[in-house]
Order: sequence, then C-alpha cells, then structure tokens
Amino acid sequence: MVTAGEMRDIDRAAIERFGIPRLVLMEHAGAAVAKAAWSMLAGRRSKRVAVFIGHGHNGGDGCVAVRHLANRGASVMVYLAGAADGLTGESAANLEIVRRLGVPVISIAGEAELQAVPKQLADAEIIIDALLGIGLTGLVRPPMDQVIDLINATGKPVLAVDIPSGLDATTGQVLGRCVKAVRTVTFGFLKRGMTLGEGPAMSGKIIVADIGLPRQLVQAS
Repeated sequence: MVTAGEMRDIDRAAIERFGIPRLVLMEHAGAAVAKAAWSMLAGRRSKRVAVFIGHGHNGGDGCVAVRHLANRGASVMVYLAGAADGLTGESAANLEIVRRLGVPVISIAGEAELQAVPKQLADAEIIIDALLGIGLTGLVRPPMDQVIDLINATGKPVLAVDIPSGLDATTGQVLGRCVKAVRTVTFGFLKRGMTLGEGPAMSGKIIVADIGLPRQLVQAS
C-alpha cells in the first residue's frame, strides 16, 4: 500500500533508473483496464462503452483501454474533458491512435457540449473514468466537477482508472467532487486513500494490476 507521493517516486524510478518508457507502463495499465471492462460487459445486451478522459497520464491510460476494447469489438465513445489540444506526450500519442481507429472523440469544452452528453450516454452499458489520477491536489475545478456530476447522475456502472477521479490517493478525502465507481483498476500497488475515509465507498471492488514495474521496486515498497 502506497501514498500518492510514494507511487510517483516508484513511477519515476521505473522510468529514470530502469529505463522503462512511460509509454510501456501506460500500455500495460490500459490493457488491464480494458480486461476489467470487458469482464463487466459479459452478458450485457451490447458492448457500448463511454470513456471519459482528462489531459494527464490517466487520460492516456484510458486511451489505451479504448484501443483494446475497440479491437475486441466494443462500441466505444470517448469524451475529453476540456480542450482537444490539452493532451501532450504519451497521452497525446495514444489519443491520436484512437482517432485513427475511427473512434468518436467529443471534446467537452463548454456548456453546450456538456448538456448534450446525457442523451448520448443512454445506450452505454458501462462508463470508464479516466479523468483524474493520483496527482490531483486541491478541489476539483470546472469543467471537471460538472463532468463528474454528470457521470454519477447516469446511474451507469463506472470503472475507475487507477483511482476514482476526485479522491485523494493518500487520505481518502473527496476533493469537492468524486466519481463513485463500482470497480477500480489500480496500478502496481493499492493506494492508501482507497482504504481510508470515503475511499472504500467511492472505489468499489479494487483490482491491483501488474503493469510491469521492476521487481526491485515492488519488493522495496
């Protein structure tokens, strides 16, 4: 079990000390999310999935999951909270792959786009939350707070990527708004905040996924 700071140090060591590209870690993370999502779709009428992504690495993980789900035959729609050009680095690379696959990507940059989303979600079987990760500090700000409210209002089963968006990974405090997930795929280690405060209620069933972190880092933590 680790805090947000400890997890960031582990990620940094994997990349800088052991030379594992972030793109590789992101690939393993997204594949684990896709596997969990596919299991949630078992027995459902359709394979429709709505994936909400943010601008950070969490959004990149979500984009990898989108690719794997689309390749399995799921019908996926991506909602990007904020401007379309907000993603950078590995996250932007994975979003570009999603676009080239022909997966629809809708940017929620204003009130008009936000108001149109609930009707579009009517046929979704599950929602994947890849908005915010463990790096969140301070209260959730617009438009992310409105997007989180929208997700929770749907009543759809939500799968969170690494941690429910809006949950403090160290304390378990809800930072103004928080996605309420039925299942969370967390990467490498259980985050302490998932066991404290409001963490258990917001995280649902927790799956700790192996994303290929070096054994030396795992044993030392």
